[in-house]
Amino acid sequence: MTSAHSKLYSDDVSLVVVVVDTNPFFWAAAALPFADFFAHLIHFVNSILLLNHLNRVVVIAAGVSSCAYILDSSDASPSGGVGVSDTFDRASRKAEEFIAQDARATAGNGSVASANAASLLSGALSLALCYIQRIFRSGTRHPQPRILCLQGSPDGPEQYVAVMNSIFSAQRSMVPIDSCIVGTQDSAFLQQASYITGGVYLKPQELNGLFQCLAAVFATDLHSRAFLRLPKTLGVDFRASCFCHKKTIDMGYVCSVCLSIFCKNQKKCSTCGSEFSRVMPDLNSMPDQASSQKS
Repeated sequence: MTSAHSKLYSDDVSLVVVVVDTNPFFWAAAALPFADFFAHLIHFVNSILLLNHLNRVVVIAAGVSSCAYILDSSDASPSGGVGVSDTFDRASRKAEEFIAQDARATAGNGSVASANAASLLSGALSLALCYIQRIFRSGTRHPQPRILCLQGSPDGPEQYVAVMNSIFSAQRSMVPIDSCIVGTQDSAFLQQASYITGGVYLKPQELNGLFQCLAAVFATDLHSRAFLRLPKTLGVDFRASCFCHKKTIDMGYVCSVCLSIFCKNQKKCSTCGSEFSRVMPDLNSMPDQASSQKS
């Protein structure tokens, strides 16, 4: 007979940290209302908990200016019996409180948000990794962790460095980052995150069946994934953002000391202070030179 202690750390026990995009500017124009999306999410959370009573799910809301925990399944009563309606009501109430608080924070910091405003993905990933590290340090054994990002807002190039740091931290900790895009455009950040960490990247064609997509692709534990045929990313956008203007670029200048990326030639690195004495050519002429060499 398997003891409860050994069962707790078996291969089929999962710790899933879900990062939810609560950007009101995105959801105001989204095809799927936020209330319906949140209902799909709660059903998905309960399906993971039903697969194994030792599974743990944490939901983090990512707003425009802040992020916070809105659901932790470990806070439920040990007697069990937390139903779908109870979970939905509790998470919905915390989500509404967070959205209102984030709106006040956005208005208070003087930033002008628009329909193309990005959510704070870097902060949400940092919270997720901190939570996982806390579980890691609570004992020598632990359930298998993974992060699932439900993203709809466009990428924020100004978050490039912070997001990449989180991606490499997840890779070092062997934490896969799964991505489900609920917006109209792909996310280069999450494409790289899923590719580097060995996660799954999915952009559903029909959001009305979002729960079916989440349950079929992201509900299985990491051990069972080896026996399933999961979606594969056809292409990954590896473009970086420059450190000077926070814009996505195809070609740029890289500091040889700290590897900072710039869209224009710099005499001095703004990150590490290294001075560049060599005069570099203008990148605008590089494509013409490349095409002439091919011909």
